[in-house]
Amino acid sequence: MSDSLRAETDEILAAGRDRIRAEAEAVAAIAAGLDDSFVSAAALIRSSPGKVITAGAGTSGPTAARLAHLLSVSGTPALTVHPADALHGTLGAVTEGDVVLVISKGGRSAEINDFARLAAARGAAIIALTGDGSSELATAATVAAVLPHTAQGDPGGVIAMGSSLAVAAWGDALATVLMQISGYPWEDVLGTHPSGAVGHRRTLPEPLPRLPEPGGSAAGTAAAAAATSASASASTSGGAPGVSVPPEDRSDT
Repeated sequence: MSDSLRAETDEILAAGRDRIRAEAEAVAAIAAGLDDSFVSAAALIRSSPGKVITAGAGTSGPTAARLAHLLSVSGTPALTVHPADALHGTLGAVTEGDVVLVISKGGRSAEINDFARLAAARGAAIIALTGDGSSELATAATVAAVLPHTAQGDPGGVIAMGSSLAVAAWGDALATVLMQISGYPWEDVLGTHPSGAVGHRRTLPEPLPRLPEPGGSAAGTAAAAAATSASASASTSGGAPGVSVPPEDRSDT
């Protein structure tokens, strides 16, 4: 390889490594900033009788779908709904006692806020994963997890690369912790995953360490009660928690 070609190759490799390091820092920031809202989210899910429904728009959509899959695999029944589809009928999948987990970096997407508001009116509790604790979504949620940003996580602060990986890591931690709290066994994991290499395993992994119910689920019970109260208030007032924003403000992932 000529010196000039080597230099060009090294420059491209350096740029790729810089991007990977920036995204690793975004994920590390989630671990460093993990707070009681994470425990409250776990407690709410554990104390709620229904299923988990995840939702997100843009890049957050595939992240939400991935989380629903991993929750289901690890023993927490979940499905994903696209917020736009929800406003055209899929909202009927939301029932009282469900937990709707919505992902929105800015917390200002009209379709996300509308879905969260209407889901709350149907008796669901809302968990919001957002980067803006003052957003409409965060203030309307039963539990709001405000996730930290890193300066270089997303190119230009626009393309949701590091931030979407960080949200995915938060969701992975939630799914794993819920599995440890419930004691969901590997036999059941493999039983719902009969295909592929996982389905052909002949030995089981070591059990994960058990974790206690968060606060005896008191935090989750209180949050669920608050959600029920909000739903009842919405039913009598004709409204529900959450505020929509004009279409021109939908720049979000």
